[in-house]
Amino acid sequence: MSSDNTHSLQLRSLVRSEGELELSLVRVPVPVPAENEIVIRIEATPINPSDIGLLFGAADMATATYAENADGPVVTARIPERGMKSMQGRVNQSMPVGNEGAGTVIAAGASPAAQALLGKTVAALGGAMYAHYRCVPVEQCLLLPEGASAADGASSFVNPLTALGMVETMRREGHTALVHTVGASNLGQMLNRICQNEHIGLVNIVRSQEQEDLLRKNGAQYVCNSSTDNFMETLTDALAATGATIAFDAIGGGRLAGQILSAMEAAANRSAGEYSRYGSTTFKQVYIYGGLDMRPTEIVRDFGMAWSMGGWLLFPFLQKLGPERTEELKRRVAAELKTTFASRYTKVVSLQEALQEEAITAYGKRSTGEKYLINPWKAQPA
Repeated sequence: MSSDNTHSLQLRSLVRSEGELELSLVRVPVPVPAENEIVIRIEATPINPSDIGLLFGAADMATATYAENADGPVVTARIPERGMKSMQGRVNQSMPVGNEGAGTVIAAGASPAAQALLGKTVAALGGAMYAHYRCVPVEQCLLLPEGASAADGASSFVNPLTALGMVETMRREGHTALVHTVGASNLGQMLNRICQNEHIGLVNIVRSQEQEDLLRKNGAQYVCNSSTDNFMETLTDALAATGATIAFDAIGGGRLAGQILSAMEAAANRSAGEYSRYGSTTFKQVYIYGGLDMRPTEIVRDFGMAWSMGGWLLFPFLQKLGPERTEELKRRVAAELKTTFASRYTKVVSLQEALQEEAITAYGKRSTGEKYLINPWKAQPA
């Protein structure tokens, strides 16, 4: 069932106290904007890894079952007992999903800033974007440049600002080059273009020959394939060549974060003047910003004492950055939307199709280069 003039379909994720996840489409009223708000007819919204985290929670999607109600698919899956511990803060809360999206402004509050956006195509960051309509404050929007479609602007916030935030963090913390672990992803390709444009050393880590070939075709100089036997050797060579001492890791689990620190230490020791039992004095930083691998993070402490490993998230970083600098970054994204910050999608699905088994199996793998886009208004097959 599609939305009408007064109601909108919205995708919701619910964790029940008995250890069950339920995904469904819920009918909600079409919002009415306050003075400094706008209502967007959402026409494109991406499925990012951070969205999948909220969508599935700690559920074991291999146990998923699929049914239908009047508004579309209903998906249920079991949540292991150990997973419920991390879900306590959201038990029995029906949560809307979707960090960002874009579309046409169909209603606006009375403020001049809101009225100026009426009829325009904008991108927005505000959650609950997997819906036909979304009401957001003006300051959470980005006016798209003339000729840009909603699909062009759907990923204007999370990936572009994350890539720019990584470079900003690198500079603010005194590093001169960086490492990124999902180099062939949409975000990774954006970061590659930023670093090429600004002559920043970037070491890209990928997991397949196909991903390596893609990056090299796009001009990447340092690409290290973690599936090869000589990965640590090529990684150390790339770190020595670039001087990269900060890394951003989207994988999270397994050995990779520790391997990066080990290779940074090995690269630093190539130019060490003398031996120290405490390792090199070169400070090495790895930030984990994703969880594509849900296993525990493993490290072997063979990289001295001058190191740190921690978490990095976009929204807390933007809060530290402040509104003025954040606006500068947003303006850059708008200006380079079809070049530096262009996104590519594997498939476009409707809200209903996003909850079908075929789609969930595909985007649930969180594979690099397999990004899905939701168009809530996409026509359903007859």
